[in-house]
Amino acid sequence: MENRPNGEILVSLVKDSMPFGKYKGTKICDLPIFYLEWFAREGFPKGKLGMQLQTVYEIKLNGLEDILRQLKRTI
Repeated sequence: MENRPNGEILVSLVKDSMPFGKYKGTKICDLPIFYLEWFAREGFPKGKLGMQLQTVYEIKLNGLEDILRQLKRTI
């Protein structure tokens, strides 16, 4: 089985918004890295939101934000 990113997950990062907190209403892909770092230290929420936050954190941490920018242009 090939290890590829799930396209639906990536699309959800640019479509879905943060449902609570200081950044409520902000697209998940637009959350600042320091906010994502806080979740990395304190623990990501369970479920889909946690997976989304962890995914965007890894993307930003590894300097791959261009993936998100390109995706935002096509959606």
